[in-house]
Amino acid sequence: MARTPTGRTPTGRRRWIGGRQPAVHLRHPAARPGGSRPRRSMIGPLAIVLVLVGVFATGAGLGQSAGGPWRWLNGGTKEPPRDFPVLAPSRPVKLAVPSIGVRAPVHRVGLADDGSIAVPALEKHNEAGWYDRGPTPGQFGPAIIVGHADTRTGPSVFHDLAKLRPGARIEVTRQDRSVAIFEVNSVEHFDKDRLPTERVYGDFRRPWLRLITCGGRWVGGGTGYSDNIIAFAALVDSRKP
Repeated sequence: MARTPTGRTPTGRRRWIGGRQPAVHLRHPAARPGGSRPRRSMIGPLAIVLVLVGVFATGAGLGQSAGGPWRWLNGGTKEPPRDFPVLAPSRPVKLAVPSIGVRAPVHRVGLADDGSIAVPALEKHNEAGWYDRGPTPGQFGPAIIVGHADTRTGPSVFHDLAKLRPGARIEVTRQDRSVAIFEVNSVEHFDKDRLPTERVYGDFRRPWLRLITCGGRWVGGGTGYSDNIIAFAALVDSRKP
């Protein structure tokens, strides 16, 4: 199980104390998990460990424990100055990506029995899943929302994720009725065996959002699709009704 984050490195990247992060794969027609590699660094007297794993074949994602409160290692517990919003924890309930026609409920997803991340059931393939061991959208760190690209019967919630463009807005309605507004920085394809886990999951300098699904060639067998498609977005605003 993941543990609560307790600090950040000089570059602003969080490290997580103890615990093994889950392997990831999708329960869609076919997909298999990848391996995990622990990474260690020392900050003062603390040994802070981040274990990152991420492999997608047909539309899943991985996050890390949101935990709290944050501990800042730059002279006590005071938070450094910032020029971006940060929201209190509140789980996501709806996702809207107007430029690609996505309006979908968001449900919690956790771990499957084999230690991989769970994803929405196929009967909910037009709904998205928030990885509930990670930050909620608007907290420091990368909130992870995953979704299927398709099923054997047709397109699913993130079918057009690759068409998203930098500057597009993503709105996440949260349980407290606030709306976290993100702006897309980039949408990128990664070979599922070469996912840049530190970049996707390890950056806690500000609130981020990752939308993750599958893409590339269908190779079948135990692999499914060849690539991951990831939309990288940053929190830029919020509103309440």
